[in-house]
Amino acid sequence: MSCKGKVHRPHTLRGKLSLVNALVLAVGLVLAGCASIAGTYMLLMSEVDDAVRTEVQGLSGTRINSEALESICAFAAGMGGDHDDSRIKDSYQRQAFLLLDAKGRPLPMCEIFSHTPVVDSAAYVEAIGDPVALARSGEVVSVEIDGQHHRVGVARLDDGALAVTSTRYDGVLKAVHKLFYVEAAIAVLLVIKLFLISNTAARRKLRPLEDMVETASAISEGDLSRRVDTSSKGSLEVEQLREALNVMLHQIEGAMRTREHATAQLRQFLADASHELRTPLATVRGYLQLYEKGMLAGEEKERGLTRVAEEAERMSRLVDELLALARLEAHPVRDRGPVDLACLLRDAAADLAAQQPRRVVEVSAREPVTVTGDEAQLRQIAANLLANVRTHTPESAAVSVSVRAVGGTAVLRIADTGPGLREEDAARIFDRFFRADPDRARVAGGSGLGMAIVQAVVEAHDGRVTIDTAPGEGLAVTVRLPLAVRPLSAPAPRTGPAGTPPAIRTPDAATVRT
Repeated sequence: MSCKGKVHRPHTLRGKLSLVNALVLAVGLVLAGCASIAGTYMLLMSEVDDAVRTEVQGLSGTRINSEALESICAFAAGMGGDHDDSRIKDSYQRQAFLLLDAKGRPLPMCEIFSHTPVVDSAAYVEAIGDPVALARSGEVVSVEIDGQHHRVGVARLDDGALAVTSTRYDGVLKAVHKLFYVEAAIAVLLVIKLFLISNTAARRKLRPLEDMVETASAISEGDLSRRVDTSSKGSLEVEQLREALNVMLHQIEGAMRTREHATAQLRQFLADASHELRTPLATVRGYLQLYEKGMLAGEEKERGLTRVAEEAERMSRLVDELLALARLEAHPVRDRGPVDLACLLRDAAADLAAQQPRRVVEVSAREPVTVTGDEAQLRQIAANLLANVRTHTPESAAVSVSVRAVGGTAVLRIADTGPGLREEDAARIFDRFFRADPDRARVAGGSGLGMAIVQAVVEAHDGRVTIDTAPGEGLAVTVRLPLAVRPLSAPAPRTGPAGTPPAIRTPDAATVRT
């Protein structure tokens, strides 16, 4: 037979706090009750003892003996036994008086002095123990006879006889017992009330913690948008914890979204890279298979070899650009130094004019604009942007390039008058392998990585790049980079015969000066 162990269920913090508060109050009430009962008992007993001592001192300080007391009894008996002595008895109803000889033996005594029966005299003497020593010490002791409690004192008379006087303190004990029960009942009610109040207050104060637990449970189930409720106000510590948790949850959600986006981008990148490499590889494989089968001859053979070389060059260029992106992600800027953007821009514009002589190129880069960065990477910005213009716009579309210093920022702008981009295409222009016109880009040799490299280089240099475009209105790309702290004076620009900047001429277009 198998036995299942009991599952330990931890107590709630609310219950623990309430229990601790109740225990603290209970201990305090017990201590206070004990002090109160002890003080009350001592006060009442001191009054009883004072009464007994006063009577003992009164008997010891007067010249009275046992014979005088007996004479008083005889006189009272001669007055008649049928008189009403209830008033006298009532005045002594809480006291007892006993007369002993010098050796401590009981002597007969009338009830006018004591309501104690004669048959109880021996019990009194036995309960007292040594009345002679008690008379000598003057102390007051407690005795119990037939369930009654007495405080007893002994006085020595002039003839050596002993007068025993006592007062019952059963009323004191009853009062103390009653006080104990009353205080115990009040203490129980107070503890129960405090427990309920503490439990209610703890539930209200700890409600934010329960909200945090619910939020954490929802997040663990996949709801990353959940936040701790801030509508209810709690203590300062709870508010700080709630705010810190919400900030942490926001950061976690952002990190998870970023991770998901990065994972999706990586998958898309791998798919695009595979597709881009598959096309030229298929072309190369096809021509090689035709060549092996002897199906290429003469001009077809030359054409096939040319296509194989073109596709190999395309794959090489694609791999180089992928490696460039990888290096930018691993080591954004390798060699930092002062770089004149105006000089780089003039060189890139001259290269474009040489490649497309019929395109109108307007350059505004007369003054040196110096930034700190990697010259090779910054050259790639201008080269890629102008290559993008060369690839995606007709040669009849004019292009203007400019760079200037605005405050502490270098602003480089390249704008063309080409067909422009649609809004959905403009939103993806910096995505890897994105082409607004894939067929035209492949024919022109574009890989779809140029703008992605531009963005990576700009961000590596603590800058930002923006675009402004619309269908039929061309494309303007603006790059902003921080200026160098100590810009170096650039060499004077090359000038023409009359001290004017050189002109970039196009055979069938107007002359444009830089």
